[in-house]
Amino acid sequence: MADARVHPSAVVDPAAVIGADCEIGPFCVLGPEVRLGRGVVLKSHVVIAGDTAIGDETVVFPFASIGEVPQDLKFRGEKVRLEIGARNRIREYVTMNPGTEGGGGVTRVGDDGLFMAGSHVAHDCQIGDRVILVNNASVAGHCHLEDDVIIGGLSGVHQWVRIGRGAMIGAVTMVTADVIPFGLVQGPRGHLDGLNLVGLKRRGASREEIHALRDMLGKLGHGSFRDTARQMVDEEHGSMVREVLDFILGPSDRSFLAPHP
Repeated sequence: MADARVHPSAVVDPAAVIGADCEIGPFCVLGPEVRLGRGVVLKSHVVIAGDTAIGDETVVFPFASIGEVPQDLKFRGEKVRLEIGARNRIREYVTMNPGTEGGGGVTRVGDDGLFMAGSHVAHDCQIGDRVILVNNASVAGHCHLEDDVIIGGLSGVHQWVRIGRGAMIGAVTMVTADVIPFGLVQGPRGHLDGLNLVGLKRRGASREEIHALRDMLGKLGHGSFRDTARQMVDEEHGSMVREVLDFILGPSDRSFLAPHP
């Protein structure tokens, strides 16, 4: 706390742990179980409550509400927490909630994410690294977003949905089922619309890897994803195709978004 810069109008509980070089702006409110890493910046009017840890060099913009009780009627005040990683950018009016007893008790957000204005991360979500939630995107409870996922503006993700690494959800899309890694989903009631080619190229995927993913997607489109994946799993595949097959056969009782008929 000695090395932090705290505006006189901020209300910081004496029990809160404030890392070196933090900046806490005007009218921020921090509860007793808050822990800020080194160099965290709270611009102004930020509320951080509950058992909430925020990693180094994360910046939180005005009117964000972080760590307040979950929006779940089953929540009865049990001991839960929110863990946010390093170097995130959490923009205006973002809300992030801790876990619930029924969901494991912890909401986790990885490193280097961008959470644009008005976006929401609900209770018990597990959010990977370099995830982007565009303005007013909402992720419901118990969802799992792997690394490098992008959720378009005004989109909603149904509770318990898994979204695989590198997938992209277009704007104004409702996601009601699991999304395979590197998939591209769009439409008011989202459907799988091929691969996230832009994301794959940005991450250095080779032409051969992209062709292999396209071939795999063509096979998946002719029946049950799980049945087809089980038939393919013993064949020899590159690492990206193998990642998609492992995702499909992973622990989930939800269906998958499939290509539009």
